[in-house]
Amino acid sequence: MRLTLRRVLLLFAVLALVLGGSRSRELSAAQSTALPVEFNRDVRPILSNACFGCHGPNESARQAALRLDLQAGPFEDRGRYGGPVIVRGNAADSLLFHRITDEDARTRMPRGGGALSDDEIATIRRWIDQGAAWQTHWAFVPPERPARPPVADSEWPRNPVDNFVLARLERDGLTPSDEADRATLLRRVTLDLTGVPPTLAEVAAFLNDDSPDAYEDAVDRLLASPRYGERMAVEWLDAARYADTNGYQTDGERSMWRWRDWVIDAYNDNIPFDQFTIEQIAGDMLPNATLDQRIASAFNRNHSQNGEGGIVSDEFLVEYAVDRVSTTSTVWLGLTLGCARCHDHKFDPITQKEFYEVLAHFNNIPERGKAFKYVNSPPLVTAPTAEQQAEIDELDAELREARAAFADLAPERATAQSQWEASLGSAGRVDWTLRDGLVAHHPFEGDIAGIQTTVDVPAVLEDGEPRFVAGRIGSAASFDGQRFINAGNGPNLGYDDEFSLAAWIYPTAADGVIVSRASGGDQGEVGWGLYLEDGKVRLSLSTRVLDDGVAAETVDNVVLNEWQHVLATYDGSKTPGGMRVYLNGRSQELTPLLDLVGNRLPQRYPLRIGASGSTKPRFEGHIDDVRIYDVVLTAERAAVVATGDAVSEIAAIAPDQRTAAQAAKIRLAFHDQYAPQEVLQAGRAVAELERRRAELWGSFPTVMVMEEMANRRQTFRLIRGAYDNPGEEVFPGVPAVLPPLPEGVEKNRLAFARWLVDPGHPLTARVTVNRFWQMYFGTGLVKTVDNFGTQGEYPSHPALLDWLATRFIDSGWNVKALQRAIVTSATYRQSSMVTAEQLERDPENRLVARGPRLRLPAQTIRDQALAVSGLLVEKVGGPSVKPYQPAGLWADMVEGGYGDYVEAEGDDLYRRSLYTFWKRTLGPPTMMTFDSSTRETCIVRTGRTNTPLQALNLMNDVTYVEAARRLAERMMTEGGAAPQDRISYGYRLATAHGPRPDAQTILVAGFQYHLARYQADRAAAVELVSQGEHVRDETLDVAELASYTMVANLILNLDGTITKE
Repeated sequence: MRLTLRRVLLLFAVLALVLGGSRSRELSAAQSTALPVEFNRDVRPILSNACFGCHGPNESARQAALRLDLQAGPFEDRGRYGGPVIVRGNAADSLLFHRITDEDARTRMPRGGGALSDDEIATIRRWIDQGAAWQTHWAFVPPERPARPPVADSEWPRNPVDNFVLARLERDGLTPSDEADRATLLRRVTLDLTGVPPTLAEVAAFLNDDSPDAYEDAVDRLLASPRYGERMAVEWLDAARYADTNGYQTDGERSMWRWRDWVIDAYNDNIPFDQFTIEQIAGDMLPNATLDQRIASAFNRNHSQNGEGGIVSDEFLVEYAVDRVSTTSTVWLGLTLGCARCHDHKFDPITQKEFYEVLAHFNNIPERGKAFKYVNSPPLVTAPTAEQQAEIDELDAELREARAAFADLAPERATAQSQWEASLGSAGRVDWTLRDGLVAHHPFEGDIAGIQTTVDVPAVLEDGEPRFVAGRIGSAASFDGQRFINAGNGPNLGYDDEFSLAAWIYPTAADGVIVSRASGGDQGEVGWGLYLEDGKVRLSLSTRVLDDGVAAETVDNVVLNEWQHVLATYDGSKTPGGMRVYLNGRSQELTPLLDLVGNRLPQRYPLRIGASGSTKPRFEGHIDDVRIYDVVLTAERAAVVATGDAVSEIAAIAPDQRTAAQAAKIRLAFHDQYAPQEVLQAGRAVAELERRRAELWGSFPTVMVMEEMANRRQTFRLIRGAYDNPGEEVFPGVPAVLPPLPEGVEKNRLAFARWLVDPGHPLTARVTVNRFWQMYFGTGLVKTVDNFGTQGEYPSHPALLDWLATRFIDSGWNVKALQRAIVTSATYRQSSMVTAEQLERDPENRLVARGPRLRLPAQTIRDQALAVSGLLVEKVGGPSVKPYQPAGLWADMVEGGYGDYVEAEGDDLYRRSLYTFWKRTLGPPTMMTFDSSTRETCIVRTGRTNTPLQALNLMNDVTYVEAARRLAERMMTEGGAAPQDRISYGYRLATAHGPRPDAQTILVAGFQYHLARYQADRAAAVELVSQGEHVRDETLDVAELASYTMVANLILNLDGTITKE
């Protein structure tokens, strides 16, 4: 029955759309005979569609030196091409009119067979005969506050919004609808402002409130709710193309949820929209930018990023910048700026050069074209939550106290160290090893099997007999280019890890492997290693040679046939800039060799000393005292490790004669092992707190942000948009058709952000208020919310659009005040019941003679089911969660098993849909069925479809089956004893209304039918009510519970439930 009803409604909607489209054209023609022709409203759309392709802004495509997009174009002499094509006041003498009415298809314009309709030709004729008055495109003229229009029915308007709407209705001979009933109205505004329905207690309180401001008070309560920010954020995340993965083929995971939470907080805190804009476009560039402002700038790092092997990084640097321009222009300007990437815009007065001038604002980010596949790519910031920051602040306070206590012991420490050093003279040879972070040590004191590693696997010598020689410290292992040591499963070191590798080496050849966990394959050596390459020291981590990894080498060579100490560090940054190499304790200049990390580093190879698993030359010479640390050693500690002198030998040197490394080593040795117990405990307390702090800080989320490079990256106009075909260099700027950037300011991203929200800007305020109007009424005042250019639709209520825009600016860009004005208007409060006259004359409700009636967005449908069932977990913010999804959802969409979908547990199953993990290449299936954006690109206008698959999802998806069972439990425990009472209760929970008598009869009959079935098959009842992780109420009769579950499932599937009425 339900599917039949929905098919009927779908057919009805299609017929209405077809008839409505025809009627819209009739209305346009009727208006053109009753009203003076207006260029922007009536003529420009015709010229834009039919003529601008050949006679518009695109110079390369322009024919006959004729521009019809500029005022001078049709009225000026065209030299060898002839005189003006329009004679004002005389269509009969105008060449343009003759060409569009030419009976010869070969010469008739526009060419290509697309002749103008009779109505369009009549409109152009009347415009010319009326004087051919020209207008600048309406969207490029700054809005001015229009006067509140007078109306005949002065009692109906509640605020100025209504005057503009009613004036249009009265002009067209229509009357507004009655106000919606109070329960419907509260449900409508609650869904619109919070994304979840009102509770029955909220409905009852509103119905019982007789005060004249009851509705306004309810609106204020909703605007103050933390749910408000979550509801608003959903729309913004679609526009910002927010997702939890990178997109493209691999579509690996990223972490941007701290930006998502910033958006929620920004809406809840009602930060002014100009500030909201500036911080997202250029928060990182504000003076003394706060962490929150830097997080805000992640807006333009939300785009897809490619970490695939074999890509050209320069190509994707261009793609990322282009995406930022296209997204920013859509969201704030409502223009299709991206259409000017390859050539001048075909319809709007935007040149290709101007496109790249805008792009120059977004092309100075220190990023790589090849992204990291499974983690955030720089630039990024560590972004603790408020709770995490409080935790680190508490730890910092403890650390300050511990450091102060240690500092207070300075006199005791100095005295004790002097006494200890003096005692070393008679103690024989005493030495000490730096052990903080030491995870593997290979001293080679004549016993290969005695090597210490983190894994209890004895080391073995391969391809030769053991040979030891006098080393730099005791004995050393000798290598002949064949033998090497297999040390088993050594430490797992990856791209994200900090580590240090150290060894004394005595090389007799310029090439050889010092230490590695790497092997060879078809794609070259993979893994990590410390090597000699043509006499230079090279540190390398690689997943694919020359394509996926990070490497750097010293500028200077080592010295052959001498002992020298080599120490290399890596900080986990996935860049060569995070590498350091020290020779004999001195930092070396490095040459970056590879900066293309994208994948994960394999850990399947054994730790080898003197060789790797590939064909790289094996080491020739001697190696002593190999160490691996899981920390980055500081320069001081690197020098200490390179100091071969024993502490007893250093003690014999006068303090003022010691090198810095010797002084550091004996000091560290004393404080680590030989100091008095009080000093040891104080020092260890500091070290432990520092360790805990580093560990805690490393556990905090990061977020990719914008950042400026000191030396600006050059930007060029790219011929045909190709990354490898640069034309002339361009510099930051804006299209000439819009106001210029202010004089005297540096032209950069911050200036551009402030330019967007300048009160004199013609677009930003209009575009923004139009999107909010769309949110509430389903269609913007400008239907083409993403295109305010000449191909966009003319506003249905241009004066209302300008009134809202100027009021928005004058209010200090107050978002909540703007929304309050809309939802408290009489226009918004109208009943959505449609009359035959309204359906015939205005099927799309563009004149707003009735209230909005729209299917709910995908996220709201799920959130509503969770809310009315009592399952919804109302926790604001936090990492994205993975609720129920079909088994094997990502099986064919992940690489090497990385990132398989692991379903959440407990509360995370019932969070709002805003927090659902979003994979770009495979979004949550049910939400996609209900027309959610894929988040692959910026979307500010989504369609609404009506398909059988949607009903099937609501009936069978475990989310909705479990919600139905939990709703059934509420019906049974809260709704009374009789079936009709329980069913009415569930219906009211879902729709804020009780069912009509005929509907109640059907639902009760359905319950009785299912009850008979499940009483006869209790196993089926148990199976049904066991869906989902939420434990069922076993005190309830299982057959009854299953029967009410079926009824509740139907209620959740009703049009009245999934529709905002």
